Amino acid sequence: MAPREYGQYDGVTRALELVGERWALLIVRDLLVGPRRNGELAAGLPRIPSNILAARLKELQAAGIIRRVPRSRVIIYELTPYGRELEPIVLSLSAWGFKALGDPREEQVITPDSMTMALRSAFRAQVAASFPATAYAARLGPAELLIRVDGPSLEVARGDGPADLAFAAGTDIRRVLSGELAPERAIADGVVEVIRGPGVLLDRFAETFHLAA
Repeated sequence: MAPREYGQYDGVTRALELVGERWALLIVRDLLVGPRRNGELAAGLPRIPSNILAARLKELQAAGIIRRVPRSRVIIYELTPYGRELEPIVLSLSAWGFKALGDPREEQVITPDSMTMALRSAFRAQVAASFPATAYAARLGPAELLIRVDGPSLEVARGDGPADLAFAAGTDIRRVLSGELAPERAIADGVVEVIRGPGVLLDRFAETFHLAA
């Protein structure tokens, strides 16, 4: 199936023709975290049909947004420099969509890549620069992330590791990120479980990562 054409000549129209098809921008979102194999992309988008994933990858390649690269006898997909220009747009869309997020439906899940991009969109570099370097090990639903903040620099990786604060939370972490729920109340109410480290560091986390609801 050919990508949709809208019959108008302007930048917004062309952008939608390139990344406006269903699933396309979510593929870009996950590739902004890092290169992925086909199977990794499918695992991160559990409801995408395999034929649609193949079609979107082909379309994004044809548009010069992603490319196939052989690596260690496997094929991976990565963004081209042109594709990486979408990063500030995706982060802004994430922050904009957060305002209308609401409560999750039962079938909705958190993935490591979606949470990584949510944290990147919520990151306040100027605020972080006022704090000492801090590492957080966060288990957010099934996603385990190691979050390192050093001044205005943010690094998010999958997995666990040494951290100043390790905590677990579900989708209600959005209430902490929005400021709706104070960190100490989130801990007291069981929304956030402190696994190790001083719980007071959750205040620093909430100041460093904030999205307006």
